[in-house]
Amino acid sequence: MKSTSARLLQLLSLLQTRKDWPGADLADRLGVSPRTVRRDVERLRDLGYPIEATMGTGGGYQLGAGAALPPLLLDDDEAVAVAVGLRTAAQGGVSGIEETSVRALAKLLQVLPSRLRRRVDALGTFTVPMPGEGPTVDSRTLTLVAAACRDSEVLRFDYERHDGTTARRTAEPHRLVSRGRRWYLVAWDTGRDDWRTFRVDRMRPLTPTGPRVPPREAPEGGVAGYLADRMSLHMWPIKARVRLGVSAETAMEGPAARHGVVEAVDEHSCVLLCAGEDLVGMACYLAMLDVDMWVEEPVELREEMVRLGDRLTRTGARGRPVREGGGPGA
Repeated sequence: MKSTSARLLQLLSLLQTRKDWPGADLADRLGVSPRTVRRDVERLRDLGYPIEATMGTGGGYQLGAGAALPPLLLDDDEAVAVAVGLRTAAQGGVSGIEETSVRALAKLLQVLPSRLRRRVDALGTFTVPMPGEGPTVDSRTLTLVAAACRDSEVLRFDYERHDGTTARRTAEPHRLVSRGRRWYLVAWDTGRDDWRTFRVDRMRPLTPTGPRVPPREAPEGGVAGYLADRMSLHMWPIKARVRLGVSAETAMEGPAARHGVVEAVDEHSCVLLCAGEDLVGMACYLAMLDVDMWVEEPVELREEMVRLGDRLTRTGARGRPVREGGGPGA
């Protein structure tokens, strides 16, 4: 049998891995009786750990929030992962936590064993951060949404649409997804009775959060697959249908597949269904596909591609610029 101190550390580690633990499950994992679990819980409480208990059938234990943060137990890989995450957070992306991340990272590096510190230092020494652009997410909003996902609590929030207007939404949050510098919430929209995706930087959550609801199964194709599909077509205000002069098999092997959904027409052509936020951007990435194409709709995108073609033609015909003194430019 393990010593009491070793068993207490294992019990504390289990309590930190999930929100609720039935007493019988803890007893099975530790290989002791429920009575021993109760005694060990009391010992942890004496050490300052706020462990809450629920009585009756199905009762169990939960590591609650106390007046001060108790020590955390991290294995080697977890400690390195936390250090890397703090270093990344210090470089931006989530507003309001850069300085805090630096302080937390300094404390963690101070107590890391030398073998782990070398791993973290190597990453910091041989990587160069590239300042990013775009909106940042408020850290308080991000943590509130994450907690609602964890606890399966209904979330009410004001959401800013693409056109700048705001609407009140109510949803059952499922998962947060990080893509580049942006964060997205995949949730069941109770008003639309369907899955929806929301950019977290456009959300203004209302507190308190709503009642707890049974967790839903992930959308078909998984969270990442659902978000990829939404981002390729549904999330953007401008939709387009473009005929490509190559087979669907050829298009799927090239960059066209990254910009939308490819549908076969015949052995020599296919249709690309794509979407974007503005006509200029769509015209540019379609021009980079380097295949014959015809914009079937919308007409505005076809006109923008004509203007883009005219500008490129004029630029190519001008040759090298001439300086005021008459000599050719460098």
